[in-house]
Amino acid sequence: MSCRSERIWIEFIAGSRKTSNLCWAFVLFLGSLGFLLVGTSSYVGQNLISLFPSQQIIFFPQGIVMSFYGIAGLFIGSYLWCTISWNVGSGYDLFDKKEGIVCIFRWGFPGKNRRIFLRFFMKDIQSLRIEVKEGIYARRVLYMEIRGQGAIPLTRTDENLTPREIEQKAGELAYFLRVPIEVF
Repeated sequence: MSCRSERIWIEFIAGSRKTSNLCWAFVLFLGSLGFLLVGTSSYVGQNLISLFPSQQIIFFPQGIVMSFYGIAGLFIGSYLWCTISWNVGSGYDLFDKKEGIVCIFRWGFPGKNRRIFLRFFMKDIQSLRIEVKEGIYARRVLYMEIRGQGAIPLTRTDENLTPREIEQKAGELAYFLRVPIEVF
């Protein structure tokens, strides 16, 4: 989603609050909880889950392994739920011709660097760069080359834009900023 006028371009960046992340977090939580309950029921000797009789699973080694996988899954699920609740990666890109500045803002993990805010002058933008990697894990990322600063990504690495979408986005932004496009 973006807002554009002749002098200002604002591009809003979606963070971790996506339907796919919510589905994965929910499935991971239920699966790891199931593993933990089956491992615990083999230790206790009572059926905590009616689908798996505890007599069929021996605590050593199967019950221990299932409990370990359950605990590990709960830790990973907790991490995923935290990134969703903090909306890590969300933010905006602001290009202001009137002021001659570019502002890039992203939310990170809580702590010292929770708010990531970069500010540059438009005159320091050398070019826009499209990085394309095809194959099983195709990746197309749009970067902004800043003089003396290097490349700053403008799109998420997991956004998975089609070649046409990334070219259109890069073309419109390059026209707005009056900078060339490089393809790698």
